[in-house]
Amino acid sequence: MNAGFFEVDITPRIGVELSGFGPFLHRYSIGVRDVLKARAAAFEQNGTTAILVSCDLIGVSAEIAQEVKQRVARKTGVPATNIMVHCTHTHSGPNASSLNGWGEGDAPYTALLPGRVVKACVGAFERLQEVDMLHALVPCEGVGLNREYDVDAPPLKDVLRPDWRPAKPELTDTQCHVMKFVNKKSREMSGFMAYFGCHPVVCCQQTRYIHGDYCGVAMNNLERENPGSVGLFLQGAQGDVNSCVVHKPERESLLALDVIAARFANSVRQGLQTAQPVAVDRLKCVDVMQNFTSKDLPLQRIKELLAEKEAIACADDASDENGEMRMAVVTMLALRSIISRIESGENLQIQTGEIQGIRLGPVELIGTPLEVMQAIKNEAVAAAKAPIMLLMAVTNGTMGYAPDKTAAARGGYAADVVPMIVGRLPFRDIHSELVQAILKVDRALAGE
Repeated sequence: MNAGFFEVDITPRIGVELSGFGPFLHRYSIGVRDVLKARAAAFEQNGTTAILVSCDLIGVSAEIAQEVKQRVARKTGVPATNIMVHCTHTHSGPNASSLNGWGEGDAPYTALLPGRVVKACVGAFERLQEVDMLHALVPCEGVGLNREYDVDAPPLKDVLRPDWRPAKPELTDTQCHVMKFVNKKSREMSGFMAYFGCHPVVCCQQTRYIHGDYCGVAMNNLERENPGSVGLFLQGAQGDVNSCVVHKPERESLLALDVIAARFANSVRQGLQTAQPVAVDRLKCVDVMQNFTSKDLPLQRIKELLAEKEAIACADDASDENGEMRMAVVTMLALRSIISRIESGENLQIQTGEIQGIRLGPVELIGTPLEVMQAIKNEAVAAAKAPIMLLMAVTNGTMGYAPDKTAAARGGYAADVVPMIVGRLPFRDIHSELVQAILKVDRALAGE
């Protein structure tokens, strides 16, 4: 197998608004704590080529992802269906996604971004060289906790202890997959990938510094330790997993950032040291546009929801300093758009997302445009044909959360609020439908 790696700085200019933590927060950046990058890997075997790029961003819209794919395809000849655009989901970078209200998108940055991501992809393609691939599965503990089924944001003095563990570690990722690529001739590491699922939210809504959060800081540090190599972070099932430090004041957040990044970097470092060769007997790509069904919400009910939000926003004592009021406004704007689209005849009962897979020998990368919860990932992995199946979030667009059955039945932020904010109806049964779609791609990659 041949592989090539390349990276491009995608850090915005200081002053752009940062995305994440809530609507209309005006988190205008005041400095760069750590650079943001688009890191790309290209793979080639027996005439098949695939390109994967990981961007230090909260997400990109499906339109930007498709633009990148088409431009890379024209420059390299690699089919667009073999090109995967992934994001780490940092909450300390600019908004290039379709999430309105969560940080205003910066038009000049958005115009420049696709070209920079394309440059990373083409650079990786141009550096294809024969490599050996190695893999390790190593412990990665003390980073995340499940916010749906565990206590969120424990005291800082507790979580910063080296021996801290969440009450329910089984509901988080406790291991990190590390893939290492070594040049056949020079025996030097040309690139590596680290897969782990946890929201990059060590910082908070008061922080205004640009950085890639724990995963971005860790990968930048690891690259500095390994000059000439490029390291891609692959975000796993993080829909219900937060970092153990979240919603703390700015000073505590920024100090904790290095601690959590070091914990993750230590795991990746161990993986790089212990990785063992794997036989890459195949390189295969599958790309599917999958339909997901929405709840059947009558138009009258949607109008009632709109009236509820308008009452909050227009109350005599309403204040734009109040988070509930701002959340009502962002939901109100989205509901008006949904009503307009329904009244114009658009069918919102079907939502289409791209499910894409790349099989590298025993390792299978399956990307979804959703923030997938752990139970969905666990079910898909247990039924997968691939020996090592890595389910990736926030890939080729952003469609919000994929809640598991329990979280969906309970309702709330992930299941009901966010869908409306991103301009769609809540899913009817995304747990079952997404697992089926993932396994369909898994079986196609296995040749079935």
